[in-house]
Amino acid sequence: MIENSFAISATFIVYLILMLAIGVYAYKRTSNSEDYFLGGRSLGPWPAALSAGASDMSGWLLLGLPGYAYAAGIESLWLAGGLLAGTYLNWLICAKRLRTYSIEVDNALTIPEFLSRRFEDNSKLLQTISAFFILLFFLFYTSSGLVAGGKLFETVFGLEYTTAVVIGTVCVVSYTLFGGFLAVSWTDLVQGLLMAAALMIVPIATLDGSFSDLPAALEAKNPELLTLWQDVSGQPLTAVAILSLVAWGLGYFGQPHILARFQATRTNADITTARRIAVGWSAVSMAGAILIGLVGILYVDQHLGGELADGETIFMYLVNAAFHPVIAGILLAAILAAVMSTADSQLLVSSSALAEDFYKQVFRPDASTKEVVMVGRFAVVGISIIALALAMNPESSVLGLVSYAWAGFGAAFGPALLLSLFWKDMNRNGALAGVIVGGVTVVVWKQLTGGIFDLYEIVPGFILAGVAIIAVSKMTGGAENTVMQKFDDYEQSLKTLP
Repeated sequence: MIENSFAISATFIVYLILMLAIGVYAYKRTSNSEDYFLGGRSLGPWPAALSAGASDMSGWLLLGLPGYAYAAGIESLWLAGGLLAGTYLNWLICAKRLRTYSIEVDNALTIPEFLSRRFEDNSKLLQTISAFFILLFFLFYTSSGLVAGGKLFETVFGLEYTTAVVIGTVCVVSYTLFGGFLAVSWTDLVQGLLMAAALMIVPIATLDGSFSDLPAALEAKNPELLTLWQDVSGQPLTAVAILSLVAWGLGYFGQPHILARFQATRTNADITTARRIAVGWSAVSMAGAILIGLVGILYVDQHLGGELADGETIFMYLVNAAFHPVIAGILLAAILAAVMSTADSQLLVSSSALAEDFYKQVFRPDASTKEVVMVGRFAVVGISIIALALAMNPESSVLGLVSYAWAGFGAAFGPALLLSLFWKDMNRNGALAGVIVGGVTVVVWKQLTGGIFDLYEIVPGFILAGVAIIAVSKMTGGAENTVMQKFDDYEQSLKTLP
């Protein structure tokens, strides 16, 4: 338990009240399903960029990545570099096209709905199966956020782990339930700024000396902490290990909660500005997270005898060591911000999959928009309960849970989405094959170990999904003339749509 928790508690309460107030305000601005799931496509560049970044990075940015840098040293740059490249390419390649195409296919609100309408799948099979994979992988992704929240409340307040996870879950669900996408996006703007500030301030305040002295201090402790090509024990990093770290960047092309920000952006012109903001924010935040891990190595060695039970709590211990309780409360609220900013987005996308892609398509095609929003709100509660059950294991790793869900989305939707935006000969059968092959490959590959099976599952999943899309589309005759003509129309809209 962190000392002076009363002052920290007061800071937390003020922070939560602010987030709830934003949720209530957004509730008054939410009147239909487009408002609830995409905020009426009204996001400017700053909320679009920081909402995408904050919902992307989640609790792993302040727990998982510092913990990895604490354990592995400079090796963590492979992971951060892959993620930064993925962020940039996703905004550059996908954002404008996805926004434009999703508007042109009768204002598709979700990724499953977009794929279904893009390929004129009247059977709704593509939409239903896509929604299934979204629900499957988001359960693990949301659970990672709840685990991060549990570790926060457990460390700060000395609560028993399961109680801490329940409290964190209630915090997230409360404002997501009411405000929908606008509440999520506006709170993400606040939370993204708070996260970046915390990640810059903490390593500066806790480093004993200047940053120019940091490499020498780390080398004196263990020279292997400073090499990109060997692990901390001095063993060379294999090609499989390096590729597995860099390949995290592939995941961006298939993350529904990030892609939703592209769809919700106000204009295509705003996307260019948003890309610059998003990439800059990601670079600064990940650099700060790695520095926290590296500074933490020295701090723990000097003040805790070299032992820290859980490396993913290094950020919290540095904050407690260096700051007044009120400031510490604000900085620790950044963890809660990171958890909430991702878990709320995941709950919202999952609820949209249930409401728009299952309930409306399969059970109630004539459901009103108000009815769909109501079902979506019930879905937020139901999904959070299942994710809470998965998060109850105190031994769960934030980074481990994120890596599985990240790979699942990247492989199931990344190739399908990219090719749907650029290849006019792709058809519905190819899209269906890509989603299934990518998702199943990740699930199966994850269960195998040794040799090539140590490769991060997103790599084989992404490759096999892409091959399946191209092969099946070719074997089944490619796209029909009407679909190919509409693809040309979308291209024209890309040039003219504001």
